[in-house]
Amino acid sequence: MQQETPEKGTPAQSSPGEDTSEAPPPTARDARRAGITAFVGTTIEWFDFYIYGAASALVLGKIFFTGIPPAVSTLAAFATFWVGFLARPLGGLIFGHFGDRYGRKKALVTTLTMMGTATFCVGLLPGYAEIGVAAPILLVVLRMVQGVAMGGEWGGAVLIATEYAPPKRKLLYGAFAQQGSPVGNLLATLAFLGIAQLPDAEFEAWGWRVPFLASAVLVIVGLFIRLRLAETPEMLAALKRRQTTRLPIKDVLTRYPLLVVLGVFAGTAGVAITYVKTTFALSWATTDLDFDRTSFLTVISLALVVQVVVQPFGAVLATKWPVKKAVLWMLIPEFALLPLMFLLVGTGDFWLAALGMALATFPHAMYYAALAGILARVFPVEVRYTGMSLSYQLCTTLFAGTAPVFAQYLLTTSGSIWPVVALGLGYTAVTLAGVMPLLTRTAGQPEAIPSRTRQETRP
Repeated sequence: MQQETPEKGTPAQSSPGEDTSEAPPPTARDARRAGITAFVGTTIEWFDFYIYGAASALVLGKIFFTGIPPAVSTLAAFATFWVGFLARPLGGLIFGHFGDRYGRKKALVTTLTMMGTATFCVGLLPGYAEIGVAAPILLVVLRMVQGVAMGGEWGGAVLIATEYAPPKRKLLYGAFAQQGSPVGNLLATLAFLGIAQLPDAEFEAWGWRVPFLASAVLVIVGLFIRLRLAETPEMLAALKRRQTTRLPIKDVLTRYPLLVVLGVFAGTAGVAITYVKTTFALSWATTDLDFDRTSFLTVISLALVVQVVVQPFGAVLATKWPVKKAVLWMLIPEFALLPLMFLLVGTGDFWLAALGMALATFPHAMYYAALAGILARVFPVEVRYTGMSLSYQLCTTLFAGTAPVFAQYLLTTSGSIWPVVALGLGYTAVTLAGVMPLLTRTAGQPEAIPSRTRQETRP
């Protein structure tokens, strides 16, 4: 049967096992379209994930953990926040497996559907006063679903962007998927900034639920975009050659365990410091300092605008310079700017706090833009989804999800913000300890690890 000719400039649609020998190579327009698709999808997923973080800092402790001191209820809410990160490696393994065996597109459609459903259900969930202990239990279950979805989302979105990109521009195109994080965070913060104008009684009764329920509209838009998405050329080629592996996680853990460990450490600053600066700082500023919800949410929003603007330059810098040199220039300033941020926020002055948050955004934001491309070039195509997802999601579980919990614990037990500052600087040191040897092993190669030549015929 004669195949329908795709519209000019549109990536050809294919399914596993389909003969793609006549498919044209991707054009620059295809690469840009894939990058934009990755950006839109991750923005929606991160919006859903981040509104939970804002809610846990502001209200979830009061709704789902009543009858205990406020500081303890906040810790409990942050613990449910961490549950989402605990589930992310599981999502990376599940969707990495299917993404590496059958393609990226189906995995990404499923993750978006799961995330949207769980987020909407959180908005409908009764509190402890209505259904007792079932309320926090159900909250934890829904947060786990969010975590599984996000764990599968990130790797697939990065690969949609990088596997369409020209070989020398993969670091740059990986930034499309990374840009979804600050934009999603900004939208989530703005959503709560608007709702925070309500009186406390209305905010706690129903206002906090609005962003969760409204996310359903964004998910529908995201699904429409993703369902029109083509499989990536590199994955289509692997499927055509039957160059897949029966159990990607086994190959990753037996052939590339050191790369996974280095990848875990390499991601730390890019993911953990964000939650120290936003989720924890929001709780600290509104509980222990003189900021109200509206003013500090505005501070965070301004910092996120700065992140949206400056973050892509990290990928540009890593493309123009040797990657090692670019990484050092991006991360070393964090050792001065993060302590400065906490000093300025501690003054209680709105504009000084905004300045401090904005300056401290530069290092980890620019590094985060380059991180996706760095991890995407480490693993071969047949285990790439699994390998990079496992590295990144283990990092978020160990470092990002625990960051607000550890920071709040350090503040509560010490009564000082300086142990929290030390925690943030420790994240930066761990990152340098991981990314430098990782870059040594992949230096100068857009695809550093060769693909396996073993052929597999699936039933």
